[in-house]
Amino acid sequence: MKHDKTSEHQSIRRILLSACASALAVACTVALPQPAHADHVTPPPVPANIEVEPGNKAFLVGHAVGTQNYVCLPSGTGVQFVLFTPEATLFKFEDNTKQLITHYFSPNLTPTDPDETPGTIRATWQDSKDTSTVWAKAIASSSDSGFVASGAIPWVLLQVVGAQDGPTRGDRLSETTFIQRLNTSGGGAPSTDCISSADIGHQAFVPYTADYFFYKAD
Repeated sequence: MKHDKTSEHQSIRRILLSACASALAVACTVALPQPAHADHVTPPPVPANIEVEPGNKAFLVGHAVGTQNYVCLPSGTGVQFVLFTPEATLFKFEDNTKQLITHYFSPNLTPTDPDETPGTIRATWQDSKDTSTVWAKAIASSSDSGFVASGAIPWVLLQVVGAQDGPTRGDRLSETTFIQRLNTSGGGAPSTDCISSADIGHQAFVPYTADYFFYKAD
């Protein structure tokens, strides 16, 4: 009987040791770093004049939802709506629940272009997580009907002229060299409410969407 009990205890011990070993193996497997998968960003075909120069590759894309904001101002002998800022949120492509970037106009605080005057108002993109920021100027645009939807704001190529890491050294956007605004819809200035001097100061917030492709040196 004593031998039987000893064998039983040894069997239970073996089972427990085996279970612990299996649990440890699973825990180690879960704890191991998983391979990182780089985002494969493939921009669509674009008009030739807004292609990004060789030596740069797209690394990030965001789908923007927001408004193009205009104010009625004097222009020559008349008046016209002038864009004073976009106001948009960029979401993860095909997932409008994950905010990536905010987009607006602001003073360029850290110019990277020696010809850029500090404080120049530029299009701005700020990472929603690490707050890295880039400023860019438009260098080419296209309203080619073969690409741009009727009534949509132009597709644009912008060159980065300022960049800044976040306060905790976040740098997802800091190495951006060029930005393309593509696949636009809406956003054009209204054709009404800015007709005469009596309309000066009127504002219009026009809904738009677009895809922004961010490039860095390859």
